[in-house]
Amino acid sequence: MMRFGLLGTGYWARTVHGAALAAHADVELVGVWGRDPSKAADLAGALAIHPYESIDKLLADVDAVAVALPPDIQAELALRAAEAGRHLLLDKPLALSVEAADAVVAEVEARGLSSVIFFTNRFQPTTVAALENASSTGGWLGGRATFFGSIFAPGSPYADSVWRQQHGGLWDLGPHTLSLLLPVLGPVESVTATAGPRQTTYATLRHESGAVSTMELTLDSALEAARIETVLHGEHGWLTLPSFDGNTLGSYERAISELLASDGSHPLDVHFGREVTAILAAAEASSTSERAVKPSRR
Repeated sequence: MMRFGLLGTGYWARTVHGAALAAHADVELVGVWGRDPSKAADLAGALAIHPYESIDKLLADVDAVAVALPPDIQAELALRAAEAGRHLLLDKPLALSVEAADAVVAEVEARGLSSVIFFTNRFQPTTVAALENASSTGGWLGGRATFFGSIFAPGSPYADSVWRQQHGGLWDLGPHTLSLLLPVLGPVESVTATAGPRQTTYATLRHESGAVSTMELTLDSALEAARIETVLHGEHGWLTLPSFDGNTLGSYERAISELLASDGSHPLDVHFGREVTAILAAAEASSTSERAVKPSRR
């Protein structure tokens, strides 16, 4: 029985993290901390746990933390939890800078901690099977991930998400696409990216294997253009990876179980999170350093 503390009180913390932790047979959800004490008290009441006003007091009472906070805040608090010797169940992306990600990785390594990052699709059994089959087949030359969604669609719980508005699809959806492309095509050695309409990022990735993949990402898609699709191509033709089935709670429950069973190493640990952060940071830097094409004098 592992004692968990929950950091965060938003929609995701309430409907996914908190609900799954409270229901897991091998977890004791001890308490919750949030930036707004009143929201922490409200969520604590709903989950029948203790609201904490001090992170240090929460860390003293638990073995692990689950974090449901914006990535810049997550990186800071994950480092603090790791320094206290607590295992980490994090959300994606790990951080918004390579430096912040490196700090978390170094502390996790130094203390021999277990870590898992919740890349949603990667905890869906059909996706796991598809990636294993693709990897064993081999011969893949590239891929394309199109994630066109909108946080402003009617009924979206993320319409007021400040960090998503600021950093867009690159940082919110990019981790999902990379978690699907990297296991098959391998590490990335170079990235170029450009910005398009509706805060869309178009990125081209060259992998160490020689494969080339592309990502098209936005959180402000026209509703008629919304599409989530990841395809691979190679010597054996084309492969469309399974779409997410929408069972976020079930995927998070599996993430919890895999952290509990981890011996300190996991395919989706902070090392992988750092790799993803580095690719996204390189794409962001590329898209903001574009050079205008000199017009013809004809």
